[in-house]
Parts: sequence; C-alpha cells; structure tokens
Amino acid sequence: MAGKLYVVATPIGNLGDLSPRAQQTLAQADFIAAEDTRVGAKLLNAFGIKKPQVSYFEHNRRAKGEQIARRIEAGESCALITDAGTPAISDPGCDLVEICAGRGIEVVAVPGPCAAIAALSIGGMPCGRWCFEGFLSVNKKSRRQHLEEIREEKRTMVFYEAPHKLLRTLEDFYETLGDRPIVLARELTKIHEEAWRATLSQALERYRQTPPRGEFVLVLAGAPDQGEKETEQDPMELTAELLEQGLSLSEAAKQAARQLNLPKNSVYRQALERFSEEK
Repeated sequence: MAGKLYVVATPIGNLGDLSPRAQQTLAQADFIAAEDTRVGAKLLNAFGIKKPQVSYFEHNRRAKGEQIARRIEAGESCALITDAGTPAISDPGCDLVEICAGRGIEVVAVPGPCAAIAALSIGGMPCGRWCFEGFLSVNKKSRRQHLEEIREEKRTMVFYEAPHKLLRTLEDFYETLGDRPIVLARELTKIHEEAWRATLSQALERYRQTPPRGEFVLVLAGAPDQGEKETEQDPMELTAELLEQGLSLSEAAKQAARQLNLPKNSVYRQALERFSEEK
C-alpha cells in the first residue's frame, strides 16, 4: 500500500504555533524531508519527536525528490517541512509536491503558519484581492522584467526579502513603481516583531540610516486605479513649471515624480524626450 506526502507547516518563530495535528503528523510519519536537517532537529527535539530526516533543499531537489517519491510509493509516509512556515510557498518543496502529484501519490496539507499571510493579516492594506510575488531575482534582467510586469498591478502585493538585499529592493520599487504605501513586517512572531507602515520614500530614508535586521515580508500597495490617475496633473506640465522655477531637468523630473507618485526613471525619460525636442 502506497504511503502519503504530508505538507506540514511549522512555526516562523514562536514554537507555540505548531499545531497539535502537525505534532501528531511529525510523530507518526516514517521519515521527514527537511530543508535543513539541523533546523528540523531543533524543532523535533523541542517536542520530543524522534524521526529520521532526509535533506531536501534547492540544490538536491530533483534527485532527492525522486528518491523520496519512490520511498512513498513503497509504502512509507513522509512529512515535508521547510525551515519555517508552509512548505512549497516560495520554497523548493513545491517540486516535491509536483513530483508526488504527478505519480498519483496522495498529498495532504497540514496547514499552519505562513509569513505572507501573517504579514497581510496585520498590514492594514486591502486584502480582498492580493498576489504573492515571492523574492525578486538578483539577476538584473529578470528583476527589471518582474518589476515592469507589476507596474500596473492594482492588487496588494506581498514579497519576501533578506535584510542585506532590502535597501536595493526598496530603491528598485521606488524608481520603477513610484512612491506608494508599504508595510515592512520583520521577525514575525519573534521577540523583536515589528510591522511598520510607511511609504517607500520613508522606508528608504530609514534604512539608509539604519541597517535593516531580520527577515522581511513586504506588503506593497497596488497601483492606483485609472480614475485616480486621470485626476492627476500631467507630469510634463509639472516638470515644465518646475523648470521655470530654475530647477535642472533632472531635479524637476525627480520632484514631479515624487509629487505625483510616479516612477522617477519614467518621468525623467519623458522629460528628456519632451524638453530636448523643444530646444
């Protein structure tokens, strides 16, 4: 008889968030597939659970995924866990679920903590409709394409980001999407938990002065709807007014973008085309 794959959500900080069902599943599984077996061992030890673990992470996911699937087909049950939160959400566990589902193996969700949902629930942003964008790529071309694709996204967007990459991400948001509201949630459910509501410009000012710490979930406001955009002043009209006040083209475009909550680079490019033609 074939076994099952259990996708088990684990705490993102506070161990009290591991559900009784999750504890029972981990205790009854034949083995556990963990993103990091050292992190998995700490969790299992905290609850007195003794189960064999296999390492399953980004760089061994294809080969190990097939091995795990074969063990399940042979009758063993496997509990999949990630370092924190719900497996398969911006996580290599997604591949294991796909492999098992493709082989006809039953996949069972044992729901619980998820950083994206936790941040969204306390962010104070519209969450009737929202989208999860995960991590931005470090590759410049892929990163630029991702940002361009979401420029007109009206739904609230949720991102994950590491502290050492946060400032660059905020800068790219500001330059591509304009100044808009953002919630920066960090260290959720931990001692230094914080959910700071700000604008992108305010966040940039803060983290240029104080290096960020902790893992972040970013809840970013969507683009204003077309009705709101139509009521705004034309950015080139405002740039022209600022030029008449003696500002340089770059500074005029920068101020116009800030006042109209528009992407700085886009306004500057338009200004270069418009005002260089008039000379």
